[in-house]
Amino acid sequence: MSAATSPPAHEPGVLDALALLGHATEELLVGGIRDTHHAWADRVHGVVREATGGASAVPELAHRAISSAVFAGVGAGLRTASHGLDRLGRRGHGPRLEATPRGRFVSSAVNGLIGDRLVRERPHLAFPMAVRSEGRDVPLEPAALARAFPEAAQRIVVFVHGLCENESYWRHRRAERGPTYAEALGAEGWTPVMLRANTGLGVRENGVALSSLMQRLVEHWPTEVARIAMIGHSMGGLVIRAAGAVVDAEPGERRGPAGATDWTRLVSDVVTLGTPHLGAPIARGIGHGSRALSRLPETAAIGRFLDWRSAGVHDLVAGLAADVPPMPRARYRLVAATVTGSPRHPVGHVVGDLLVRVPSACGHDRHGVELFPGAEVLHVGRADHFDLLNHAHVHRALRSWLG
Repeated sequence: MSAATSPPAHEPGVLDALALLGHATEELLVGGIRDTHHAWADRVHGVVREATGGASAVPELAHRAISSAVFAGVGAGLRTASHGLDRLGRRGHGPRLEATPRGRFVSSAVNGLIGDRLVRERPHLAFPMAVRSEGRDVPLEPAALARAFPEAAQRIVVFVHGLCENESYWRHRRAERGPTYAEALGAEGWTPVMLRANTGLGVRENGVALSSLMQRLVEHWPTEVARIAMIGHSMGGLVIRAAGAVVDAEPGERRGPAGATDWTRLVSDVVTLGTPHLGAPIARGIGHGSRALSRLPETAAIGRFLDWRSAGVHDLVAGLAADVPPMPRARYRLVAATVTGSPRHPVGHVVGDLLVRVPSACGHDRHGVELFPGAEVLHVGRADHFDLLNHAHVHRALRSWLG
């Protein structure tokens, strides 16, 4: 088996996912129910204690002892089951998550929601940022890249997916809508390169990883790279922006660690699809909700549940500000969608594509500041956030932009 297709020492399996589910259930669900139960009981007992002059103290203590014992027993059972499943999973028992579309969906969702915790606590479940081909990571080595891309062209188009997604999301509704962006551009002489990332990590952390990956990709590509286009869906557009700002600007021509031209100088086009450049309302709402709920003992557990979200989700609250400049040589194309035909429609203006509003996708703040002066903007009407992964209007625009 070649280096490009050999599996890692431990591919995450269904048992690993069940072990994580047991851990999360014990920490969030059981712990949350326990804390909420005790908070409400303390409030009720306080009222009764005041009404009875303290005569209810004994029943109150008995209730606390019994309920604590019950919750402790349930928690201990879940921890034991989680540890047992974890051991079996690490031994390779059970089906692999990567073997089925449903398993890949679960892995991507978990990495997006708690990927930063996975890196610290369960690294075997965390995605490394990687080039993907035929469902496998491709080592960034000349021989492995040559095997994975036998017809490598001088023009590369790199696809970066969004939160809780993976590289297969670019095939959204392919059976109905026809070829993907990658397939269409491949027919135009570009070599598509699909990436997969742990979207639970912070946007800037993923930006550093992407910058490093791109530099190695350029240095070890089977032929000399003449032009790079980058396409990011949702959070993927933020990661591309963060990656472009990693290399410090220097006078004259910037160069990579091995003397190769810095990869950002080869980027001619950046296309962002529904990217929350200035933040997403839904992420902002979750943040406000978690803080509000945490103020009361009776709802604090719900606030903690909402606040269990990853650094990547936190970063969607505000997006990236003007301190992350565009790549100087790249042409920016910003695609925004609304569920209504016109972006001026009251509903479309408020909800955008259901996750991202038009001003954020276009980098226009309410004070009139433009993050991408001179960028071309495309509006896609009657479309939601995920329709942008494969849409006829975007296909036509990509052919024009990257022709």
